Amino acid sequence: MKRLFAAMALCLFAVLTLCRFAAPAHADELRPGYLELTQRDARHWQVVWKAPLLGGLARRAHPVFPAFCAFNAAAARLDGGALITAGILDCARGLAGSEVGLSGMAGSYDDALVRVAPLDRPVQAERLTAARPRIVVAVRPDGWQVARTYFQLGVSHILTGWDHLLFVIALVLLLRRGGIVVRAATAFTIAHSLTLIGTTLGLIGLAQAPVEALIALSIVFLAVEIAKQREGSPRLSERVPWVVAFLFGLLHGFGFAGALREIGLPESDVPAALLTFNFGVEAGQLVIIAAVLAGITLVRRFAAPALRPAIVGASYAIGTAASSWFFARVLG
Repeated sequence: MKRLFAAMALCLFAVLTLCRFAAPAHADELRPGYLELTQRDARHWQVVWKAPLLGGLARRAHPVFPAFCAFNAAAARLDGGALITAGILDCARGLAGSEVGLSGMAGSYDDALVRVAPLDRPVQAERLTAARPRIVVAVRPDGWQVARTYFQLGVSHILTGWDHLLFVIALVLLLRRGGIVVRAATAFTIAHSLTLIGTTLGLIGLAQAPVEALIALSIVFLAVEIAKQREGSPRLSERVPWVVAFLFGLLHGFGFAGALREIGLPESDVPAALLTFNFGVEAGQLVIIAAVLAGITLVRRFAAPALRPAIVGASYAIGTAASSWFFARVLG
C-alpha cells in the first residue's frame, strides 16, 4: 500500500510538472540570435546581427566589439520574427585574441550563435549564453566548432521545445514497449528529417502559424489515444504506430525547420550545420525516450496497480497543455 501511495504521489508530481508546460504559446522556445562577422579586408568586417523578437532578445542584447573597432550600423529592419542589424566593423588591428559577443544577455532562454569568418583562417562558430556572452576570437579555431555548436543546439532544442518534448513523451506513454517505441521513434525521425532538410534548403515549405497549431493538435490526438486505451482493443495508433508517427513527424519537421530558419545557417557550412543539428535533435529525443521508459519500468515493478492511473493522469495533463497551445496559436 505504501508503494501504491508513493507511486500515486509521483504521478501527481508528474502531472503538476507537465501542467507548467501550458505556458508557452509558440512551438519552439529555442530561437537564438545569430551574430556573424565576415572579414572583407585587413581592417573591415561585414557584421550581421539577427535578434528574435520572441523572448525579448532583440530588446535586451547588443553586439560588443573590442575598443579598437568602430561599428557603423545601418538602420535595423524587421524580417519575419527577427530584428536584423547590419553594418561594417572597422578595426585598427586583427581580431584574433580579442573578445566579441553580446551585452544584455540575462534570461535563462537567452541564446545566440556567433560566427567569425576571417580571410586567412578557418571559420569559428560558437554558442553564447547568459553565462558566457562573449568569446575570444581564436588564432587557430577548431575545425569541428560548427558541427559541435549545431549539435548542442539540436539537443537543447528538443529538450526545451516543449511541444516536441511532450509529443515524444506521449508516444512512449502510449506504446510503453521498447521495441515498438524504437520503431515508431525511427519513423518519426525519418519523417521530420525529410521535412527539416527540405524546408531548410527551400525545396518545400508551409506557413509557420498553421504548422504550430497542427503540432499542438498532434499532441492532443496522442493524449486522447492514451486516455481511451483498452486492454484487448488496440486503437489505430497502437495497431500502426509507425505510420502515425511518420505522418506526425512530417508535421513536426516543419516546426524544427522554423526554429532553424530563425537561427540561421552559416552559408559555407550548411551541410555540416544541418546534419549535426538533426543529430542533436535525435540525441535529445533518445534521452527522453530512455528516461520515460525507465520511469514506466520502475512503476511497473514496484507499484504496478498505479501505472495505469499515472499514465492516464499524465495524458490529461499533456492534453490540457496542448489544447491551451492550440487555442493560443489559433487566436494569435
